[in-house]
Formats: sequence, C-alpha cells, structure tokens
Amino acid sequence: MTDTDIRTSVTARLVEDLDAGFVALFDGYRTVVFSTALRLCGRWADAEDLTAEAFLRAYRALAGYDAERIAALRIRSWLLTILTNLWRNTLRSAARQPLPAPLESAPDPVDPRESAEQAAERHETGHELAVMLGELPEDQRLAVVLRHVADLPIAEIAIVLGSPPGTVKSHISRGLGRLRQLHERGAS
Repeated sequence: MTDTDIRTSVTARLVEDLDAGFVALFDGYRTVVFSTALRLCGRWADAEDLTAEAFLRAYRALAGYDAERIAALRIRSWLLTILTNLWRNTLRSAARQPLPAPLESAPDPVDPRESAEQAAERHETGHELAVMLGELPEDQRLAVVLRHVADLPIAEIAIVLGSPPGTVKSHISRGLGRLRQLHERGAS
C-alpha cells in the first residue's frame, strides 16, 4: 500500500470516527515516526518518548479540527513536523541538563526475520551511521534523516522544516557530503 493509499484510508477513517481513525493513523505511521525519532535523537528510550508525545499531540490537535481540515492534511509530513518540533524543544531543554548517553549507544530496531549474522552486520552499520549522524549540524541531520530514513520528498521536507526546497536540497547535499567524508575518514 502506498503512502497515498494509507493517507486516503486514514483520512477517511479520521473524518468518520476520530478514535477509530486514530488507531489507523498510528498503525500506518508509527514506524516512520519512530525511525525518524531514533535517528534524530539516537537513543531508543528517547525515540519512544518522542514518538508517544508526537502521537498524543496529533490526537489532541485532530480533536479540534473539522472534517475539511482533516481531509486536507498531508498526514506524514504533519506528523513529522510535530515530531521535529518536539525534538527541537527537547534539544533546547537538554542544553540546561546533563549530557545524555552518546548516539552510538542507540540500538537498532529488531527484525525477527533476520539471522544473528544479519543483525550483527546491521547493528555495526547502524552504530557507525548513528555516530556519523551525531556529528552533522542539526539542520543537515534533520534534512538527511527526513529524506533517507522517513523517505519524504523534498516538498514535504520543506513543509516540515519551514524552509524553501532549495535550502532543503542544500542541507541534504551538504549532509550527505559530510557523511561521505566521515565515512572515508573512518575507513582509513
């Protein structure tokens, strides 16, 4: 099922019955929201907290929307906007608190279908990626994660970030370039 199909189905359910529709919204988008949160903050528990808070805020917002406004939502980008705003607020608050554990300690999601060897290889790659993402400036990290983890198109990333598409492309390009440099530096 494509994102458009999921969006259409979820939107129709939300308009019909907020509670039942919200279950469909959560089921359809929890993976992308959690994956994005995990790559942004780097810690499993923090990603779970951000994801839960993002869905809670989404529910509260939807309760105040009329059917027309719900039907017009671009749900994935709307949810990720809520998530990124929460993450930014967390960063601001964290500046006044002790530093958390490093990004490299973040576990990757478990896939029960993969072998132990595949899991170990994925963990090593995920560990390296988490470390490298942690070295990117916030705007580049966010743009790269939204593009390559959440798989958002440039136009939706621009909405989430509140930036022009050209700026988003620049952040992604610079972020990927920096990741390449970090990878090459680590490989040598």
